[in-house]
Amino acid sequence: MGMRMIGTGSCLPKTVVTNDDLAKIMDTSDEWISSRTGIKERHLVKEETTAGMSAEAALRAMENAGVTAEEIDLIIVGTVSADHATPACACEVQAAIGAANAVAFDINAACSGFMFALNVAHAYLQMGAYKTALIIGAETLSKLMDWGDRSTCVLFGDGAGAAIVRADEREGMLAYDQGSDGARGGVLACGNRSNNNPLVETSKELEYVHMDGQEVYKFAVTTVPASLHKTIEAAGLNVEDIDYFALHQANIRIIQSVAKRLKVSEDKFPISLDHCGNISAASVPILLDEMNRKGLLKPGMKVALSGFGGGLTWASAVIEWG
Repeated sequence: MGMRMIGTGSCLPKTVVTNDDLAKIMDTSDEWISSRTGIKERHLVKEETTAGMSAEAALRAMENAGVTAEEIDLIIVGTVSADHATPACACEVQAAIGAANAVAFDINAACSGFMFALNVAHAYLQMGAYKTALIIGAETLSKLMDWGDRSTCVLFGDGAGAAIVRADEREGMLAYDQGSDGARGGVLACGNRSNNNPLVETSKELEYVHMDGQEVYKFAVTTVPASLHKTIEAAGLNVEDIDYFALHQANIRIIQSVAKRLKVSEDKFPISLDHCGNISAASVPILLDEMNRKGLLKPGMKVALSGFGGGLTWASAVIEWG
């Protein structure tokens, strides 16, 4: 049994924050941010929540796929910024959309979260455990940022993307690759709540995302091309056979470097980071939904997906659209 992607959806917060807006509250400028990252603006939450955006993206994906809540029997959310430690964001989505027949859980693989969730769903569907899955990448990263650290906070945004995948006799997941390098996890990290019990003296200070940008860049520009090459070869294809590359939207320089190393035109690398920024696990599904709704994706097209980030983690897949 195979798996095919049959619908997409996304949700971005209503409030748009431009680089010029950030320049009013910190020592930065539109030129400084856009020239280094390709980001012009991002969406930040006010009243929205991770679960709320996830549910809205899910409903739009369900409508796009022509699938009802009753048909969904698996929900996986990739996120590092759920609204609660428990219940899982996926369980909140299940309740919000009325998917009473589904089993629901979260995955934390940072910027690779949606891709890890997609690969897990494929395994479940392939073994016949479930038939229809809702896969979501969602983040409210703005609550994890130190808004005094201009080197990091300007990169990130909030939002959610979703896809419906269904078991099918035709295999739409042509190949995948994923990996982790925990030994280098400290180059992109965010501390959790510290221990708080009668035996230890604790700090109540919040911790924020901290990143060694140069190390993350080196990791991405070597690991992503290698993973894509491996996945494309496993699919029995050549790089030239891929119609589009939908990469995690971390930095335009990373995307340009990957394109150069693969010897592929940048025209095959659609972007959303200019108006979304880096939304971690949500980047790939939001980009896919934008491509889908613009009519870029035609049945039979081969699309290479890749997520990479905190952990360190990475995951790639080649899918046949439609």
